[in-house]
This record gives sequence, C-alpha cells and structure tokens, in this order.
Amino acid sequence: MSRLGFGGGSGGSPAAGGRLSPAYLSVGSSSFTEFVGDVAPQLLPGRRFSEQTGGGGASIGAVSAPHGTTIVTLAYDGGVLLAGDRRATMGNIIASRDIEKVFVTDDHSAVGIAGTAGVAIEMVKLFQVELEHFEKIEGAVLSLEGKANRLAAMLRGNLGLAMQGLAVVPLFAGYDLDYGHGRMFSYDVTGGCYEEREHHSVGSGSLFARGALKKLWRPGLPADEALRVAIEALYDAADDDTATGGPDLIRRLWPTCALIDVRGARLLPDDALAATVEAIVADRREHPGGRR
Repeated sequence: MSRLGFGGGSGGSPAAGGRLSPAYLSVGSSSFTEFVGDVAPQLLPGRRFSEQTGGGGASIGAVSAPHGTTIVTLAYDGGVLLAGDRRATMGNIIASRDIEKVFVTDDHSAVGIAGTAGVAIEMVKLFQVELEHFEKIEGAVLSLEGKANRLAAMLRGNLGLAMQGLAVVPLFAGYDLDYGHGRMFSYDVTGGCYEEREHHSVGSGSLFARGALKKLWRPGLPADEALRVAIEALYDAADDDTATGGPDLIRRLWPTCALIDVRGARLLPDDALAATVEAIVADRREHPGGRR
C-alpha cells in the first residue's frame, strides 16, 4: 500500500512558505525510518551520534558513555516476560541507579536494551514511532517477525557507532497474534536477528543470568512464577557482575518487568513487584546462593 508523505526526495524543512515540500507528498514505502533517512538523515540516531563523536566512521578511541545491562526474557504459560535491572555504568562509576531499560513498543511487544544507553533509548523511540506509523499508513498491524526485522535494520544502521564502541544489543519480545503464543528475538551488533526458545539474556551479567534461568525455568510456568524466575536471574547476575544492579530495598528500586500475552504488553507497577522482590531477598538471607 502506498502513501502520501514518503519518497526519495531531497532534504529540507517540512514546510516552505506554508506548504509541505515535495518529499512529504510523494509516494514511497511505509517505513518512517526510511523516510527520515531520505529527508533528514542527520536525525537518525546512528548518524546524529556519529556527528557528535567525530563522524566518518573512523576510530576515535574510547568514548565515555553510560552503558546499561542486564536484560532477561523467558516464556511463561500464555506469553513472554521481559525484565531488566536498573543500573547504568560508565567505566567503574555507577552513572544511574534507576535507568529504565525495558519499554513497551506497541500493543503486543516490548524491547529491552543493553549497551550504550543514549543510543539505545533513541533507537527505541524511533522504533516505537516506526511501528505506530506503519499501522496508520497500512491500516494493519505489522507481523511480529516484521517488527523484529525492522529493529534489525535499525541496528545495521548503527554499525558505524558499534565499531566505535557505542554498540546497542536489544532483546525483543512479543505475542504473535497469528500463531497464538509469545516469541523472543535476540540480536548482534551487525543486525543479525535470532529467535530464542524458552529463555535468553543479554548484557554483561547475561552469563550469570542464563545459568539461573537454566536451573529455574520450566515449561508452563504461570506468570507469577515466571516473574520470580526473572528476578532471581537478575539477582544472580548482580551478585557476580558489578555492572548489574540488584534490588535496592533502601531506595525501593525494583527491576523493570513487562508481561506480554494475548491481553497486550504492559509494564508491571512497583507495587506488583515489591512482594516478589522482598520475598526473594528474604530467602537469600537464608540461602545466598539461591533456592534449595
């Protein structure tokens, strides 16, 4: 389906003399990212950050920027869960204790980010607009695999920055309305997209989180037990990885968790997480290595 407002026209301001430029009135694809790349490429996250850090794709040495970890995802009975800790680090410094790393991207999907926080958050915002724009232009919801591939294309556009150390490695999860179950996708910095089964984790604490997921996950987990497994995995990651933040009972900072099922994607409020987190911390006082 074609649309007005897209095309391969040259850049320029949206309006000149009160009228839209030809680029906004030509026929093209339904991709908002492609449109921005044609009309104002300097606004794309990869291009904008590249210009700010020297541009050209040449090596400029290490760049100090907050990095976020760790993200876990797992399947439960009826859907998928996505969870992330709240810490961002910059070298050996804690840059933030309460950063958000899990975002709802549309009615039935969510994404968790690991890597350079600033670039990742900009990419997520653009991805959210991309999905909303497609639905408005085409009059239909993009398939879950289509959403995963759109995110992969954005990562490929960020490859220049990734080579300079500003990599983004997301986890994407959603409920597939066509197949009637939840699905999970991981990525590499080149935009490679891989469907995961059962559970997965990315980020500097992922090695420890995956070990916990292997031991605690089982098929058919109800949502409340899946939530506990995800938080236990993040707890184990924080126990061994300095870049991953554990539950903070003093500041009452819990992991960010999203449930995605046939009812939609939604972030769990802190009140819904508090009891589970506090129960895990209490258990760890008796058994620091985890459940017996």
